[in-house]
Amino acid sequence: MNLALTDLGALLQLIPVQRAGAALLLAAVGLPVIGVVIVGLDIMPVRFAMMHVALLGIAVGLLTGLDPMVCALIACALAGAGVAPLARTPDGLSGAMGLLMSLAIAAALLTLSVSGVNASGAFALLWGSILSVGSADLWVLGILAVLVPGLFWWRRRDLALLLYDRELALCSGVRVERLTLLLLVLVAVAVAGAIKLTGALLVDALTLLPALAARRLGTSLTSITLWAVCIGIAVNTTGFLIALSLDLPPGPVLVLTAGAVALGAHLIPERRTRSWRAPASASFPSSH
Repeated sequence: MNLALTDLGALLQLIPVQRAGAALLLAAVGLPVIGVVIVGLDIMPVRFAMMHVALLGIAVGLLTGLDPMVCALIACALAGAGVAPLARTPDGLSGAMGLLMSLAIAAALLTLSVSGVNASGAFALLWGSILSVGSADLWVLGILAVLVPGLFWWRRRDLALLLYDRELALCSGVRVERLTLLLLVLVAVAVAGAIKLTGALLVDALTLLPALAARRLGTSLTSITLWAVCIGIAVNTTGFLIALSLDLPPGPVLVLTAGAVALGAHLIPERRTRSWRAPASASFPSSH
């Protein structure tokens, strides 16, 4: 036991490990709030589409010599803004996401093929590379950690109305389409920003799982969001330390840790009906 603690202490002295830990803490502040938005708006397909768009951005970055993660962030932001006008009905968004996924992965594979770029660097990000987190990644996660909770606090009334009922939000003077555009862009950028931490295939550990657990513990949108952030911090810290101690890949350990917490939270009997949660049929802006 003492030897294991000594080894863990030695690992925590390493700069890459410290950067990875800082990145996970920053991610735990902003990304669970994004998860609350994804669950509340019932826009699960968005994160899958943005994984493919991020891969396209990485491929373009490898081809042009630019930073692949910066290209991924820009590509996801543009894609999120581009599909916002189509998000007027659930079917409209689902169709747009399906088309976006197909086109993005095809374009990424074609770019990698014709350019002669080694595809291993691009596809490695599907599984994450948390110890390669650099200063630029920390800046992105830090901005998200400030911007996402700040937006939530500033527009919490509008967000609550948007999650409850779109028509009511419109009647209350909320600029639904503009707010939805902003949310989709933030979701897209957040997914791209988290890819290096857990990989595109496991990004749900940092976004959705804390939000799903928080829904069973909170009684309002604000309390659910606070629960999501607290759970995210606890899960990221615990999962990372377990991975270091047992010499395991952090991504899967984070997912399993977050999943265990989410399952445990769902064993708690639900005592109330949450009025803030919009029905699936009202999850998108009106076409009026």
